[in-house]
Parts: sequence; C-alpha cells; structure tokens
Amino acid sequence: MYSKFGNITYAQHVLDRMLERNEASWNNMMSGLVRCGRYFEAMRFFYHMLENDAKPSSFVIASLVTACDRSGCMIEEALQIHGYVAKYGLSSDVFVGTCLLHFYGSYGQVCEASKTFEEIIEPNIVSWTSLMVTYADNGDQEEVINIYQLLRRNGFYCNQNTIATVFSSCGMLGDKLLGYQVLGTVIKYGLDSNVSVANSLISMFGSCSSTKEASYVFNNMKERETISWNSIITATAHNGHCEESLQNLSLMRNTDTETNYITISALLSVCGSAQKLSWGRGLHSLLVKSGLESNVCVCNSLLTMYSGAGKSEDAELVFHTMPEKDLISWNSMISGYVEDGMYLEAVKLFSDMLQTRRAMNYVSFTSALAACSNQSNIVEGKIIHALVILFGLHHSLIIGNTLVTMYGKSNLMSEAQRVCKTMPKRDEVTWNALIGGFADNEQPNEALKAFNLMREEGVPTNYITVVNVLGACLSPDDLLKHGLPIHAHTIVTGYELDTYVQSSLITMYAKCGNLNTSNFIFNELGSKTSSAWNAIIAANAHYGPGEEALKLIVKMMSAGVPLDQFSFSISLAIVGNLAVLDEGQQLHALVIKLGFKSDHYVLNATMDMYGKCGEIDDVLKIVPQPSIRLQRSWNILISALARHGYFQEAREVFHNMLRLGLRPDHVTFVSLLSACSHSGLVDEGLAYYSSMTNEFCVPVGIEHCVCIIDLLGRSGRLAEAEAFIDTMPVPPNDLVWRSLLASCKIHGNMELGKKAAENLFRMDSSDDSAYVLYSNVCASTRRWDDVENVRKEMSTHNIKKKPACSWIKLRNKVTSFGMGDQSHPENGQIIVKLEELMKLIKETGYVPDTSYSLQDIDEEQKEHNLWNHSERIALAFGLINCPEGSPIRIFKNLRVCGDCHSVFKLVSKILGRKIILRDAYRFHHFSGGKCSCLDYW
Repeated sequence: MYSKFGNITYAQHVLDRMLERNEASWNNMMSGLVRCGRYFEAMRFFYHMLENDAKPSSFVIASLVTACDRSGCMIEEALQIHGYVAKYGLSSDVFVGTCLLHFYGSYGQVCEASKTFEEIIEPNIVSWTSLMVTYADNGDQEEVINIYQLLRRNGFYCNQNTIATVFSSCGMLGDKLLGYQVLGTVIKYGLDSNVSVANSLISMFGSCSSTKEASYVFNNMKERETISWNSIITATAHNGHCEESLQNLSLMRNTDTETNYITISALLSVCGSAQKLSWGRGLHSLLVKSGLESNVCVCNSLLTMYSGAGKSEDAELVFHTMPEKDLISWNSMISGYVEDGMYLEAVKLFSDMLQTRRAMNYVSFTSALAACSNQSNIVEGKIIHALVILFGLHHSLIIGNTLVTMYGKSNLMSEAQRVCKTMPKRDEVTWNALIGGFADNEQPNEALKAFNLMREEGVPTNYITVVNVLGACLSPDDLLKHGLPIHAHTIVTGYELDTYVQSSLITMYAKCGNLNTSNFIFNELGSKTSSAWNAIIAANAHYGPGEEALKLIVKMMSAGVPLDQFSFSISLAIVGNLAVLDEGQQLHALVIKLGFKSDHYVLNATMDMYGKCGEIDDVLKIVPQPSIRLQRSWNILISALARHGYFQEAREVFHNMLRLGLRPDHVTFVSLLSACSHSGLVDEGLAYYSSMTNEFCVPVGIEHCVCIIDLLGRSGRLAEAEAFIDTMPVPPNDLVWRSLLASCKIHGNMELGKKAAENLFRMDSSDDSAYVLYSNVCASTRRWDDVENVRKEMSTHNIKKKPACSWIKLRNKVTSFGMGDQSHPENGQIIVKLEELMKLIKETGYVPDTSYSLQDIDEEQKEHNLWNHSERIALAFGLINCPEGSPIRIFKNLRVCGDCHSVFKLVSKILGRKIILRDAYRFHHFSGGKCSCLDYW
C-alpha cells in the first residue's frame, strides 16, 4: 500500500520490521522504488536482496532493468544485471527479456537488442513491438516492416502500439500504398475506431504529404483527444500549411481541449526559418504564458527552431537555461551547431555529453561525425569512429553512411571504401556518398567503378547518383569517356527531366571545356528554375567571360526568378574577380533588402568581394564579431588583410582565432603563409608551416608548398627552395615550378631557372607562362641568344605571350589599355599627362630602372618602353578623369614591374593622390610616397 501511494519511507520501515519476507515483499518494494523514480536506491536494494540470500524474481529483475532504462545514465549497472540474468538462466523469461530489449533499444544498441529478442523463448506482442520500436528509433524503417510481416506470419494479434509503430514507419518511408495495406489489417482487427490508431494514421498520411487523407480521417473521428489535434496540426504544419496549422490550434483551444507541449512543439518545428521566425517567437511567448517554457520537449523544439533559423545565440540561450536536458536536447544543439557551420563547438558539446555519461544514440554520433567532415577535424572524426565501435553502433546503416561521407569529404577515400566494404548493409545513400567522395576528390575513374558496382549490387540509382557521377567529369577526356555516356543514361532513365540533373549537366559540360553545350542545354529548358540559372551563371563565371555571367544575373532577375544564397554568393564572387565595386555595392544593397545579410555564405562572399575590390575598410565593417565568427570568415579576413599588405594585422587575427579556441584549417594556413611570403617574414612563415602539421595536424597540401617555395624564393634563398621541393610530402606541380622560376627571374639565377622551366615544359609544352618567365630569366641575365631561342620555340609551337593589360572603371564604364596603347579617343591628353608626370618625378630625382625593360635595345628606347606600360597609361587616364581628391583604382592582369611601382609612389606624393593598384598577386595602396607592400612583393 505505502509503495503504491509513493511513500517509500513508510514502505521501507514496514519491510525492515518484517520477521519473514516472501517474494511479494521484495517485489512490491522494488516496484515502489522504481515507480517513485528512486533508481539508484533500487540498485542498492537489489544488492541488499542478494546479501540477504533472497532470490530475485523475474518481476524484480524486470523492474530493475526498467530503473536503469529510465535513469538515462545507469548503463554499467544494466550490463551487470544482464550478466546476472545470463548466469541464472533468466534470459528466456519474456518479462526480463522484453525489459532488456527495451533498454538496449533506448541506447541505440540494435545488435544487442536483436540478440536479446532471440533469447526469449516465447516472445509476446510487447516483445515484438519493442524490437520494432528499436529499429524504428535507429532509422531502419524497412526492418520494422520486415518484423511486422514476420509476426503476422506467426499469427500474432497486433495491438494499437504495434500498428502505431508500423504506420509511423510507413510514413518515414513515404510508402502510402503499404500504409493502405496495413489499414486493411486494422479494419479486419476492428481497430479502425481506436483513437490511438486513428491518430497514427493521421501522422502517416501527413508524413506522406497526403494532408487531404489526414484531414478526412480527423474529420470523421467520433472521438478526439489532445493527441488527435496534435496529429492533424503536425500533419498540416510539416507539409507547409502553416496557416492551416495555426487555425487548427485556434479551433483546438476553442473546444477546451488541453493544449500541451506537443501541440506547440509541432508548430515550432516548422518555424525554423528567417521568414517564419516571427511566428515562432509568438509561439514562444504563448509557451511562457502557458507555463510550458520549462518543459524539456518544448525546449527541444525551440532549439530546433532557432537553429534552423540561423539564430545560434538564441538556441544556446535556450539550451543553457533548460532546467532539464534529455538526449534530444543534446542532439538538437549539436546538430544545430553543425548546420550553422560551427563544427568545433559541435565537437566540444559532444565531448561534454560524453562526460555526463548520458545515453547516446545514432543521432548523437551522426551529428558529431558530420562536424568532422573536413580535413581540419579528421583526428576527432577518427576518435568518434572508435567510439562508434566501442558503443556497438558500427553496424548502423545511417552511421556507416555518415562515416563514408566524412572520410570522403576529408580526402581519405581509402578509409571511405574500407567502411563501405565492411558495412553489413548498403543502400543508395551509401553508394551516393562514396561516388560523391570520388567526385569531390577528382577521381572520375573510381567514381564510375563505384557507380557500376552499385548497379551490379542491384541498388536503385536516383537523381543524386547521377548528379555525383556527372560531378566527377573534369576534362575533355572525361567528357568523351564518361560524360557523354552518362548523359545518354539520363535520357534513357528519364533523369534528364530532373532539375538538379539538368543543372549538373550544364556544370559538367562547362567543366569539361564545352561551354557552348552548357548554354545550349540551358536555352532549351522549357522551365528554368533557380537551380538552372545558378548553374549557367556559375558556368560562365568559372569557364567563360565574367561579364556574361553578370548579364545573366540581370536576366535572371528580369525573368522573375528570385535570387537565393547561391545566386548572391556566385554573383558577389564574379564582382570580386572583375573588381567592379559599383556592381558589388548594388548587390550588397540587394542582399540587405532581401534579408540575406545574416546568411553566412552570402556574408562571406560579400567580405571576399570587398577585399578583392580594394575596400578593406568595408571588410572590417561587416565581418562578424569574433565570438560568432565562422571558420570561413576568419580565413577571408586573414586573406584580405594579407592581400592588402596588412601583414601584422593578419597575424594578429590568426592568433586571436587561436585564443578563442578555434582550430585553423587548410585554407587558414594558405592565407597565413601567403601573408608571410609577401612580407618577407621567412622565419615566421617556416615556423607556421612547422606548427601546421606538428601542432594543428593539418595535412600538407600543394598550396602550402607553393607558399613556402615562394617565401624562400622571394627572399633569395633559392637553394633552400630547391631542397624543399625534393622533400615535399606531395608531388610538385606546375605551380611549384612556376613559383621557383619567378624567383629565379628576380634574383637572376639562370641555372636553377632552366631546371624549373624544363620541368614546366615537361608537364605542358604549351604553357605560355613558362616560356615567358624563362625568357625573362634569360633577359635579366642578358642572355639575349637564349631569349631569341625561347621566342623561336614559342613560334614553333604557335604559343603567344599573354599581353599585359590594365583597366580602370569610371562612370560605370570599364576602360582597358594594353602596352603602348594609343587607340583611346583621349590619347592626346594621355600622352601630355604622361610627359607631365615624367617631368615632375624627374625633378624629384627619379632615375628609371631599365632592368625592367627586358629587351636588347639601347637605354633610351628601354626608358621609352617603360613609359608605355599599360598601368602608367591607365594612371594618366585616371588622373585626367577622376575627380580631385578621389582615389584612383587601377587593375592589372600581370605583376606590376618595379619601375612602375616607383613611379606610382612618387606620383602619390607629388600630387597628393591615393592610388590603389591591384595586380595579379595583391593590392598596392600608394599614398604619400609609400606603398602598403613596403616595397616587397
């Protein structure tokens, strides 16, 4: 009696004074402790029983397992009890076995749950249902259906819980036909009038996007409860009918039906976007008013909503102020961090979760592994992989798929293949992840092999498969060998009509050098989606004229297709590459107007655009605060500062990043090493390179090696640069030898320059830059015969030097100039202005450095040629047309020569004008006779 009424103290008092205790005494006491939530006391009571030589009954053991399950943290104790059960032969008992089965299912240990079920001699419908729930909770809905069919064949009568689980799985699978078949069984059993069955049927129809059928079931229910209302609200909300859901909420409240946490949670779950956040905040207010704000399920929904809307700070506030957190709370917060790109925070929170000894399931691990899907966090990813095995979750299909994805995105395809091969079951997601990994790692042949193996295994392909295989095609050879056959496959299978496949075809042809076909496919589309527009814009931006891409953006807007995050990101990238600031500012204004200014991808693209357009102050204005700054934002800021000559500031940002506990990645070190190279910080650069691998475990990439060669070469340490190439952990490519060759030109090292040039010619005999650089090395050492030989070789191979070009934008018009260009209508004024500038700077002591005129001619002609450089003509034009006091922005496609650099410094001092010059390598800010590069570039 006392235990049933929850007065455990009195119950214990009575038990202690009993002279003789029977099985019922112990059972009742154990049941009371579990019922009152005193789980640890229940475990101590069990030990007390054993000390008193009392033999626990199956009922006592079942109650104790239930206690361990409900506690959420008594894993080791439950395993000990299982050991006791096995020792005394209680595993076959249906009550004990079912409780153990439920326990393992709660902790996501599917294999253990399945083994436990097999040990039960006569499982009842509760046992079968518990097994189904275990598979359902771990994302294997197909196995739920298999179990259901098996228990039907064994003649079991399904109860309402069984049917609800099956309907839920049908909904998750999106298999409405199967749901109708189960419905026939429901009617046969006479369960169609059961409220809980009707509720689950509404949920299934909602999951299958069949809101009409869900509404029909709801409207014809003779009896409704809170769950019924919650089911229809959830069904309509999840299918985007938010206003209908809110109307149902209003009707529910008018019928005096109790509104509980599930009601509000269902609505909150669909308010996780910037557009619907105001509704979500309104519901949050209703929660507070209803006194439900401390409910753990409601808080979990708030976490999901704020994370989905990109409001990490609000989600964190909810999480840290929750009076109680469950498994979903932790999983939601970790998942939210991953979705917002806050990977380090996600891993840290996962570590905190481990330390609390809380129960974890496959969702916990998939979110944590997703946070490690890059090279920077791969060490943590491997540790979590080990934990997956330790927790016995390595057989989970979803976790296996996540591991394949993680290793693929970290460029570790051998590990991805190994995981794939050892998985007990593979589905289309597995193969898509493997094929996508090969595609991302530019391994088209391996991607095609995986595609063929997938088909041989009988796994059905989908549009994602086709998109991934198309993404593996990178060159004209790939187009002939793989691209065209895959295109034919899309036509045969009907995937050609899929919008994502259409976009991938556009991208594939452009990547393989056939932009005309990309444009043809796009123009032939009857209905052009935003995905297709984005694909053709990106294709023209990366593989065609950037100006054409900008025109396409205007056409996209004129066609009434709304710009999305990708549209803005690629548009801003085009503007940055073309350095057309006015268009960039217009796009930024549109970003703000349409509410994308807080989107991380758009914000980073905007920062990068301003950095490439020479507006470093604007970069600093819009960069997020350090506490909420994502990895890419840090990288862009370091890169922009380095490009503009603010090397010390770039290093300071890097160390601030470390102080906040963020880990630098591959890109961070490329930017940092580039900054050291352009500022002559050789020892610092070498130290950073060493710490990259030794301290931060970032794998060495070819980009890092190029930076080190450039760092050593610019400073004249050519022998060290050559030695570094011999010991590089990655094979040298054309960028390596080109960087070394450029340094040989600066320091006049003919012998090493010849070696670098020969390696470049061996890689690509048509590389125009290799011939030009080698010719310049010969000219700088006055080897004029060799210069002539190089020119003859270029003529033989029909190779033409890339002409130098400078341009300036004034009054929405871009004006470009070539070497000695005299075609401009204002040519007369330009010549006069150049003569004026020459006279002014010579009066200050300027002496031309004719070593930058790499031709075998007299000194006077060399000086004349220097004054015909395109950047000087652009400067004269800018001085004529730019308003007094405004900065002059000039852009050049090649590296600015040293003599022009000196001229620009002197002009900035004499005329008091600020001049910003962007060459192929970096920005030069001239002001008061000084340059931001400190004459080292």
